[in-house]
Amino acid sequence: MNGVRTACDHSYTGGMDNAWLVPLSMLLGGVFGAGVVVLIITAERTARAADVAERSLPDGVAAVIATMHNPAVVVDPSNTVVAASPQALAVGLVVRRKLVHDELAALVDRVRRSGEMGSEDLELPRGGRNEVIGYLSFRAAQLGNRYVLVTADDLTESRRIDEVRRDFVANISHELKTPIGAIGLLSETLVIAADDPAHVRKFAAQLVTESERLGALTKDIIELSRLQSVDALDATEETSIDKVVQAAIDGNEVVARARGIELIRAKKSKRRVIGDPGLLQVAVSNLIANAVKYSPDNTRVGVGVRAVKGFVEIAVTDQGVGIPEADLDRVFERFYRVDPARSRATGGTGLGLAIVKHIISNHGGDVRVWSQPGKGSTFTIRIPEADPELTAALEEQMEEQPS
Repeated sequence: MNGVRTACDHSYTGGMDNAWLVPLSMLLGGVFGAGVVVLIITAERTARAADVAERSLPDGVAAVIATMHNPAVVVDPSNTVVAASPQALAVGLVVRRKLVHDELAALVDRVRRSGEMGSEDLELPRGGRNEVIGYLSFRAAQLGNRYVLVTADDLTESRRIDEVRRDFVANISHELKTPIGAIGLLSETLVIAADDPAHVRKFAAQLVTESERLGALTKDIIELSRLQSVDALDATEETSIDKVVQAAIDGNEVVARARGIELIRAKKSKRRVIGDPGLLQVAVSNLIANAVKYSPDNTRVGVGVRAVKGFVEIAVTDQGVGIPEADLDRVFERFYRVDPARSRATGGTGLGLAIVKHIISNHGGDVRVWSQPGKGSTFTIRIPEADPELTAALEEQMEEQPS
């Protein structure tokens, strides 16, 4: 029995050992598998971190972009903006780290596919209001393997200057054609009618009129070109505005009196400004001449002066035909005439108000207009008033300088 028990005991013990061996193997397998998984995850994270490190912008790029005066952005493969200059934000190229304009995104995608530098000139609106911000010339190039750098030059001002130059040349050509053609035609007619004294006197008078118109137009063109130069104010001094106004009135007195138009001047203001007295006289005289031209006979033109919040205002009021509201914003344009037939009949060049605007702008002021058809118009010049204390200090400095 003992032998039998012993054998049975050994058999039982062996069975128990085999029963623990399976769970133990499974446990060891699980631990080994978990270790392998951990190693794989760690290796993947390490690779991912290395990849992220490779994706970072090169040293100094973000700092350079931030200090650029021109619009500039850097985008990643998803076209997310990772760096932008202040100007790019100011002109509305970037909103919430995304390129606002589809045309710009298309340029970036094209450069990314081709691997070559791309460029495009675009006229872009601001946001969703379709307000034109101007013309921008874009250049895009790859920055490393992942990023695309986009820079831009603002062509708005140069385009505006080109348009103004083209319009000015076209307008001059058109305006000069009329008097030059008339002078040529009258000259030919004079030759044909040389034996007829009456016709000679008639055509000679017309020839004088056209030559005066051509001379006035040429003078105004030269004057306007000079005013548009940088150093247009080369004779500035402290000037009595009363003297400027009186000289302008005196220059138009004869023409006004011939038509029964009374030039009325308000009382003297004793105000002074810093500027070129000759140019200021031209500006005020042009406004008075314009008022006389467009006023009916036997009416009045008033000239008043007052000081308002650091500015001297010179207002010229007439009882003329007035200006339609649709034309008020255009009366200061070169060669623009509300009534072309009347302007040419009175000898107007269409440059008088443009000259006024440039003169006053060069003096740091502005010119405004109020008008109603049939009731007349009021043109008001506003110029900064001279500061007596500042003027005295400048004079003392000039006196202290060695001669």
